[in-house]
Amino acid sequence: MGFDDKVENKSEELGGKVKEGFGKLTDDKEMQAEGKADQASGKLGQVAEEAKDKAEQLGEDIKAGFDKMKDKFSN
Repeated sequence: MGFDDKVENKSEELGGKVKEGFGKLTDDKEMQAEGKADQASGKLGQVAEEAKDKAEQLGEDIKAGFDKMKDKFSN
C-alpha cells in the first residue's frame, strides 16, 4: 500500500463523517449507521497502513544491522 491507499482510507473516513452528518440532519438512522461504518473502515485502513509501514521499517533496520555486523566480522 502506498500514498494512494492512505488518501483512499482518509477520504473514506471523511466521507463517512459527511454521510453520518447528513443522516442526522435528515433523521435517517440507516445513513447514520453507514456513515459510522465508513468511518470505522477508513480508520482501520489507516491503522493497517501504519502497521505495514512500521513492519517494513523494522525489516529494513534488521537488514541494516545484519549488514553492519557482516561488515564488522569481514574485516
